[in-house]
Amino acid sequence: MGLSIHYSGTFNKKASLSGMIEEVKDIAEIYKWKYTIYEEQFLLNSLGKDTYNKKNYGISFTPPECETISLSFLSNGKMSCSSRLKYYGSSTKKTEKQYLTMLSVKTQYAGIDIHKLVIHLLKYLSKKYFSDFKMSDEGKYWETGNEKLLQKKFNQYNTLLDDVSFSLQNYPVKPNETFEQYFDRVLKRSRSKKKKA
Repeated sequence: MGLSIHYSGTFNKKASLSGMIEEVKDIAEIYKWKYTIYEEQFLLNSLGKDTYNKKNYGISFTPPECETISLSFLSNGKMSCSSRLKYYGSSTKKTEKQYLTMLSVKTQYAGIDIHKLVIHLLKYLSKKYFSDFKMSDEGKYWETGNEKLLQKKFNQYNTLLDDVSFSLQNYPVKPNETFEQYFDRVLKRSRSKKKKA
C-alpha cells in the first residue's frame, strides 16, 4: 500500500545501453543513490526476440526511502528486473509471464520531491532510450505535471495509511474473529468516522 508508479517498455534498438547506464550512474552518484549495474551490452541480434537468457542488462538505483527503480532489461530488450526474472522468468503461465515485464515502484515514503525527480528522469530516458514505454503514475504527475494534484494524491495516500495504522494499533483483532470480520469492522468504523467529519 502506498502511492506507486507502474511502467513497462522496450529498449530502443538504435540507442546505446552503455550510454544509458553511464547517464543514470552519473545521476545516481550526484544524488548519492545506491545503484547496481548489470550486463552493459546486449548480445548480438538478441533485441526483439521472444526468447531471453537469465541475465539482466542495464542499471537499477534506489533513492532514499524509495523502492528500487529498475532500468534493466531482458536480453531481448523488454524491461524487467532481477526479482521478476527470478520469480517469473521460467514460468509458462500467461498471467505470470505478463508480470515479468510489468514494473512497479512505491514512492510514497520517498516524498513528492523524489517522486517528481524520478518522473522527470523517466520522461527524459524514455524519449532517448526506450520504445513502447508506458507509465501509470498514481500521483498523476506523469500525465499532468500538476504539483498541486500530486500533493493531493500524496495526502490521500498518507491519510489512508494513517487510518490503517491507527486502526491496527487501536482496534486489535477480537478472539475468534476472522480477518474478514476484523477488516469489515475496521472499515465500517473508518467510514463512520469520515461521515462525522
